[in-house]
Amino acid sequence: MCESNVYVLGADGEKTLVMESVDKIIPSDTEVFLENIFGERKTVKGHIKEMTLVDHSILLGE
Repeated sequence: MCESNVYVLGADGEKTLVMESVDKIIPSDTEVFLENIFGERKTVKGHIKEMTLVDHSILLGE
């Protein structure tokens, strides 16, 4: 499967899970739109900081 879990990296360096099984990401200047395989949608303020697809992990910065 190609889905990834999305995390937000806080100011303290702590990763917080935002959404699991994400298969669609649309970044804009200040936000990132996420949609998972279950049809759940969420918009998060921040930017894409790192994508590690082999680990199915996407890290967003605030």
